[in-house]
Amino acid sequence: MQSRTGSSLNRCLREFQKRHNMSFEPASSVLAPYTVLDLTRVRSGPTCVRQFADWGANVIKIEQPTKDVGNLGAMGGARNGPDFQNLHRNKRSITLNLKSEAGVEIFKKLVKTADVVVENYRPQVKHRLGIDYDSLKSINEKIVYVSISGFGQDGPYADRPGFDQIAQGMAGLMSITGEPGRGPMRVGIPIADLCAGIFAAQGAMLALLQRERTGRGQWVQTSLLQAQTFLLDFQAARWLMDKEVPGQAGNNHPTSIPTGVFTTSDGYINIACAGQAIWERLRDTLKDPRLNADEFADAPLRSENRDALNSILNELTLTNTTEAWIERFNAEGIPCGEINSIDQAFESPQVKHLGIARDMQSQERGATQVVGQPLILSDAESDIVRPPPLPGQHTAEVLQEAGYNDGDLEQFTRDGVT
Repeated sequence: MQSRTGSSLNRCLREFQKRHNMSFEPASSVLAPYTVLDLTRVRSGPTCVRQFADWGANVIKIEQPTKDVGNLGAMGGARNGPDFQNLHRNKRSITLNLKSEAGVEIFKKLVKTADVVVENYRPQVKHRLGIDYDSLKSINEKIVYVSISGFGQDGPYADRPGFDQIAQGMAGLMSITGEPGRGPMRVGIPIADLCAGIFAAQGAMLALLQRERTGRGQWVQTSLLQAQTFLLDFQAARWLMDKEVPGQAGNNHPTSIPTGVFTTSDGYINIACAGQAIWERLRDTLKDPRLNADEFADAPLRSENRDALNSILNELTLTNTTEAWIERFNAEGIPCGEINSIDQAFESPQVKHLGIARDMQSQERGATQVVGQPLILSDAESDIVRPPPLPGQHTAEVLQEAGYNDGDLEQFTRDGVT
């Protein structure tokens, strides 16, 4: 529940919006003073911008004018589809033809009072349009310009089209995912896209913090390849430090043994024995003399004899239900958990308690739910205050805030600028 202080802040922010003739209602008090111009599409860019929108920034989504309304949202799924709906809440939308001189002029006028611009074009597109960082910095030296690409803004692969699965493969993730001997396997979510977007949002917020001291914005860059390589984490460190090339281990953890999936009488269970102390708790709880064998005495020996150990554990876990084992193991301080399908995950009492599913009144779908923010702040909260906008829904509103009059808006429409 929102704190009294958070409620007071939101009231103050609503007053701020009224004084400045803005109809925008922030989703949170945290980032409400900031304006973000959103040039993104597909997933990595919208993931970045969603962090700003959900935490209260005035996000203005800029879309290309088109008569084919049903196709808007292409490459990010249908506009009324769950993917688009989940990514684009808490924003306003304007249509603006950035391939026209007038459209670029309007965009640059918006930049003068904006704080952040986010784009995930291929590297040269923004230069061709004349809306690259150097061009915008000359208009507003405080602007924080965020670029997300497939492989970086320069270098031998910079001009390649970048997609999540391509980055998963190139960064090495697919070589360590899946079962040995079954070939490379992608992860079941677009992890490179998602994390590039989250890292980009973090980078933008770091730049805004530095701007408080320097008064200057800067260019923030990341890519799917950088994000995915960073996420290799300890597997990457095994190579960089010890020149050990990790391979596929299926459901087995590569270094903490036994950690993996085990079969119960009615399904499956995850068990994670990270360290000798937890292994000894598991061994003593199961009370099977075979687990006292010398070949399981320490981590290197358990690694060497992993298959034999897993075979014994599977034999033992088959004797009872998943629920019974979870209750028993948790009582003994042994990390474990059920393996849920996604529908079961959202029915979990803990997931429900944390409130990750948030209600939204979609313009296309009516009452529905989306995935909320995974952060809890003691003095503020994030809410879903508006569904994804219709294409160009707020064009007149935003441009009037920028100083254009009704005559200007009519002319822009006639000229195909908006």
